[in-house]
Amino acid sequence: MEFYIWQGYRCVYNCIEPQQNSQQTEGSHQPALLLVHPIGVGLSSNFWRPFIKQWAESQSKARIYNTDLLGCGDSAMPKRAYSPKDWAEQLSFLVEQVIKGPVVVVVQGALLPVAVELVSLPASQYVKGLVLSGPPAWPLMSNQTAAWKTQLAWTLLSSPLGNAFYRYARRESFLQSFSERQLFEERGDVTDDWLTMLEAGSQDMNSRYAVFSFLAGFWRQDYSKAIARIQQPVVVVMGEAASTIDRAVAKQMDASKTTADKRKRLQDYLDHFPRATGVSIPGRNVLPYESTAEFVQVVDSFIRDL
Repeated sequence: MEFYIWQGYRCVYNCIEPQQNSQQTEGSHQPALLLVHPIGVGLSSNFWRPFIKQWAESQSKARIYNTDLLGCGDSAMPKRAYSPKDWAEQLSFLVEQVIKGPVVVVVQGALLPVAVELVSLPASQYVKGLVLSGPPAWPLMSNQTAAWKTQLAWTLLSSPLGNAFYRYARRESFLQSFSERQLFEERGDVTDDWLTMLEAGSQDMNSRYAVFSFLAGFWRQDYSKAIARIQQPVVVVMGEAASTIDRAVAKQMDASKTTADKRKRLQDYLDHFPRATGVSIPGRNVLPYESTAEFVQVVDSFIRDL
């Protein structure tokens, strides 16, 4: 575990070097992977543990940088409203000042806006590609949420009522129920390791501010124009059983359950990113956990073709 100081805050990361083998020569390294974990109760860089373990077995030459975003894991947890731009600037500093080399950004779920913001910053010169793991339904990336609604939600969540809600939300029974209903396709995939990770990661009550920032919707903006300007190659990895917790979008999806309509969720991204390819793999919304081997294979193939 290592750390860097960004805007006076201690930010923790791990650098995982590739396994050496007889065919690996100096200068043959591929771009490093920069992993961006999701935001949620108890979530941090530990989300990527199954992926990292499987990646090591793939004998890839790419090293991994796995960091805790501000407000999560072992990084500092100031009381503040976090926006995607805040986290993108944190990652930009990591890339420019620590990594200092080419990276492929692997971003989970609705943290996609962080990657979009990142490629608009100076660190974009180092970003050689993007891997989108289970991105949200396209309407959530192209519709602007009124600022007053976001601020009101943040104010309510930051109150004693929000404090009580977070204490309830970090109970094992709630975490298991939510994971089964909203995240995993198979209930059996909601393992003790998953639940233990979430419980441990939510013990510090200061971790609630990152979660509340996400729930308040600071990430819900219209990114369609910014996405249209992204010139790096992108691979979109969608779960075959992908779903959404947004009620309005979920209602639209529930009304259309044909195979063609399921494919539209992926096609929406292929239509809006200038240089995108896409693939569907088994799973729902947490593919690096549900279909780790398949996800690793997609990422490995993508970086080999860069």
